Amino acid sequence: MTLALKIDRKQLRAGMRVAVAVSGGADSVGLLRALVGCAPEIGFVLAVAHVHHGIRGGAADADAEFVAELAEGLGLEFYLHRADTPGVALKQKQTLEEAGRHLRYAWFRALLAEGKVDAVGTAHTVDDQAETVLHRLVRGAWTEGLGGIHPVVSCARGVIMRPFLGTRRGEIRAWLDEIGQAWREDASNEDTTHTRNRIRHELLPRLAEFNPRIAEQFAHMATIARDEESWWEAELAKVLPSLVLPGRAVRGGGRSVSTRPGEGSVGMELERLRGLAPAMRRRVLRAAAEQLGCGLNFEQTERLMGMCAPDFGPGAAGKEQLAAELWAERTARELRLVRSATRREYVAPEPVVVMIPGEGTGMGVSLRLALTSGARPEIAAAILRAPRAGDRVRLRYSRGAKPLKEIFSRINVDAEARSTWPVLEWEGRIVWMKGAAVEADIPFAIELLE
Repeated sequence: MTLALKIDRKQLRAGMRVAVAVSGGADSVGLLRALVGCAPEIGFVLAVAHVHHGIRGGAADADAEFVAELAEGLGLEFYLHRADTPGVALKQKQTLEEAGRHLRYAWFRALLAEGKVDAVGTAHTVDDQAETVLHRLVRGAWTEGLGGIHPVVSCARGVIMRPFLGTRRGEIRAWLDEIGQAWREDASNEDTTHTRNRIRHELLPRLAEFNPRIAEQFAHMATIARDEESWWEAELAKVLPSLVLPGRAVRGGGRSVSTRPGEGSVGMELERLRGLAPAMRRRVLRAAAEQLGCGLNFEQTERLMGMCAPDFGPGAAGKEQLAAELWAERTARELRLVRSATRREYVAPEPVVVMIPGEGTGMGVSLRLALTSGARPEIAAAILRAPRAGDRVRLRYSRGAKPLKEIFSRINVDAEARSTWPVLEWEGRIVWMKGAAVEADIPFAIELLE
């Protein structure tokens, strides 16, 4: 068996310089070895790109060394990028996973923009595609979100490609074993406190009991969804310019547009909206909100759909608040969306980096972190911060991680205090929370100081 035969070759051409993003894991190592196998036949030039995210301490150093040695053994140029992921996550108020992904792709685009390579190849597989589609489905994605991972992403210069999107993860590992190629395992991939890992290790295997080819089915859905979305985008582009108009209609046929920063409005003629098929009408309404910098969920969109109906409310006019700064107004002729700048933005308390070992104070608490016996001396720092949307915590003697809303209810935290309730994040997961017994396998002890 050779995985070189299963690579999507459509984007590969003679003379192309391709950097393979290699983390050291089985998938990326497999992609590199497979591309090495078909490079002479097609005539492209390979290089290896590795990102050291500044987390996981010595394990990350070992990963970088492994990938560098692999590149040297294959006679390939090696690009190494060191990123301060914890620092960026802290500054941008992102999770480590979000910050790491943004930093990786920013560097990939920089390699392309600088002309060092013509393409960057990442090792996303059928399994990654299935996990992505299912993750987005669980989170309530619209149809465009079900397109999942795109095979090719065009950049200002060059492309990011995924030649393994038709290959299963198990096939790659079996082939690497067959050719005697080692790879590195990342222990964080087994941590089921992360939603993505729970989908990988718990939900997809359960679904596979109903359909052993469930991963392929999700991948097929993604392909169909991308083609459908491409068609819809073209159709929407024909409608929007003449239907979604800026500002408010005024006598004489013109429109009045606000010039205040952060404010804006768009109007849509009701009769034209009603003449659209429901599928197109939803897309127009969502696109109108996006022009104001706002996103609509399903419930908000359906409220707007209701406002388009002839029998909406008492009389012809009406006004509804869709979100904190987004309003919908209906007149006899138009449906308008108005974004107001008067809302006071909530500013979360600044996160605090706590070294291990070390102490930190923030959100009204002081913590002391001390390495436990046998722990390696250099591990990533922790972050003492306020809760964020999507945070989940696993309590002792409970199954699986729970959303913070549920935890707050259990420990009787009132709504006003929840936005500044202190939690401690380490390596992308919450390992301590004030007033809660958190289940966390960590190499350090946490002491709440009085």
